[in-house]
Amino acid sequence: MPDTVTARACANIALVKYWGKRDALQNLPSAGSLSLTLAALSTETTVTYDDALEHDILELDGVVASPADLGRTSAFLDLVRSATGVGIRARVTSRNEFPTASGLASSASGYAALALAATRAAGLTLTERQLSILARRGSGSAARSVFGGFARMRTGSTSEEAYAEPVASPLLDRIRMVVAVVGGGTTKTHASRDAMEHTAATSPFYNAWLELVPRDLEAAEAALAAGDLEALGHIAEANALAMHASAMTARPAIFYWQPTTLALHNEVRGLRACGLAAWATMDAGPHVKVITNDEDAPTLAMRLKDIEGVTAVTISAAGPPASVVDTVSPISIVSLG
Repeated sequence: MPDTVTARACANIALVKYWGKRDALQNLPSAGSLSLTLAALSTETTVTYDDALEHDILELDGVVASPADLGRTSAFLDLVRSATGVGIRARVTSRNEFPTASGLASSASGYAALALAATRAAGLTLTERQLSILARRGSGSAARSVFGGFARMRTGSTSEEAYAEPVASPLLDRIRMVVAVVGGGTTKTHASRDAMEHTAATSPFYNAWLELVPRDLEAAEAALAAGDLEALGHIAEANALAMHASAMTARPAIFYWQPTTLALHNEVRGLRACGLAAWATMDAGPHVKVITNDEDAPTLAMRLKDIEGVTAVTISAAGPPASVVDTVSPISIVSLG
């Protein structure tokens, strides 16, 4: 009988964005990406295989998941069942310690945690690379959440060559990200995977975006190697704006920005002009994440929380890799008769 396993993974925020797939079924990215895993944004997922179940069960943030979310989870578990030979259904309980499906990368931490918990519960221990490849099948960004700190996603020419790997940098200990949540973290109108597909299909600027990414990746990795936070911040901010420009020029437009979003960007620029380390980035949602250092993070958080429409502000250091936090083996009954 398989074990019950609980795993934890942290969301990651891309500094050079993942925006577009060349193969939707395999979740193969159209271009590489570079991210920072955040300690403050974590997901904890428990998987139990149970031969009494007729179908998989998913509870997300304390409620029964939607049919769409359950369908995605079951399809992912089918990959694990195929790899392990464990044919029985599973009960999955997952909780995000931050708003779900609102543009804070909950799918990245969710599928990284699910990949680890589901394989370990089935008795399979994967290497980090194998786990990254598997997590990618659930969510492209999840491949990076397998790792702590900075991670680089490689596109590869095949599924087995598309994985993330950690990137060392002297910036790791002092980098911080200030996460400003806009509008309470409600579910966003356009899901990321649908929005990127629509952008790729209809935006006249999407090909320009794809041509930009390799140059930004090269420059960002050079900044990480040199410990140059300013260079990294400028690249990340410009890359995020370029991604959103491609989405805004899709037809019809994908528009995640709210008035508070613009106010946050203006405040970040003003604070940077005053000498603070502050560069804004955004994913597919209205929230603004500010790249900064440990010294300036408290000041930034204090200034951003007072902007109208900001409902929460969190300071995060770099997060750890995905890990197993609990394993419960089935009770064995031994006959003494």
